[in-house]
Amino acid sequence: MSFFSEALWVLLLGSLLGLELIGKVPPTLHTPLMSGANAISGITMLAALTLIIKSGDNVPLLIIGSISLGFALFNVIGGFLVTDRMLAMFSRKKTRK
Repeated sequence: MSFFSEALWVLLLGSLLGLELIGKVPPTLHTPLMSGANAISGITMLAALTLIIKSGDNVPLLIIGSISLGFALFNVIGGFLVTDRMLAMFSRKKTRK
């Protein structure tokens, strides 16, 4: 079995496992789960930046690093927006005088 086919199997099985696990999470836990995913996306951003820096003249690595950095950045920003909205739901509302 080649490296590409093994990597494809890992991606397929990881995707199916992730779909199964996320599908069983109750709706009240989705927002805290997304807040926790910000840390994982932060690590992905660091790995993508390292890949971009170390790519040198290798254009495919530069493209892969840029795409992964974009997706991780999108996930971090979305996670912060959702977390901010969740925290706003629990804050006290200002009363009118």
